[in-house]
Amino acid sequence: MADSAFLDAAPPDDLVEVGRVAAAHGVRGGLKIQPYSPQADALLGAPVWWLKAPDPALGTGASARPRGLKIRACRRQAGQFLVAQADGVADRDAAEALRGHTVWVPRAAFPSAADDEYYWVDLIGCDFHGMGDDGPRLLGRVDQVLDNGAHAVLQVALGAPDARGVFQPLADARGRPRHVLVPFVAAHVQHVDIQARRIDSDWPADF
Repeated sequence: MADSAFLDAAPPDDLVEVGRVAAAHGVRGGLKIQPYSPQADALLGAPVWWLKAPDPALGTGASARPRGLKIRACRRQAGQFLVAQADGVADRDAAEALRGHTVWVPRAAFPSAADDEYYWVDLIGCDFHGMGDDGPRLLGRVDQVLDNGAHAVLQVALGAPDARGVFQPLADARGRPRHVLVPFVAAHVQHVDIQARRIDSDWPADF
């Protein structure tokens, strides 16, 4: 694909990785996109996506500077995929050249969430508090949000800040971070404060 398809502009400072190019779609340059969450409104509404080429060694988005691609149209396809048309991507070969690229959009482009709804990206990094024998207790920090088909699930890395305030995850006997999975439902989660980066729940500390 010609580099001329990419915009000659600096990327925004608030980019969030929201999906990847899974494949070409059709013969006219369509891009099949796999969003990382069902919350794909940011992709559907953003006029420009920022793409990072895959890292050959890791198979993930490279750390190189992302390049902008102007999106003409984007729609949902069967399942959780999206199909997009971009300026400068005119045929299947050009679309195939973008396979594996990660897709980023500015956080500022996300539509406002409804009351009691949260973007997954905003939950990641929040301190997660559960209940101990003596009341609320910090259990760890959300490092991923999963989807089990019925609702979101918080993956919480167990741990606590050290004397310098730097979060230190707990590790198992093999040195791997210890996690607990918590359903993100009202039955367990009582309060979310995105500004304070805090989630309060009734999850037992000794679970």
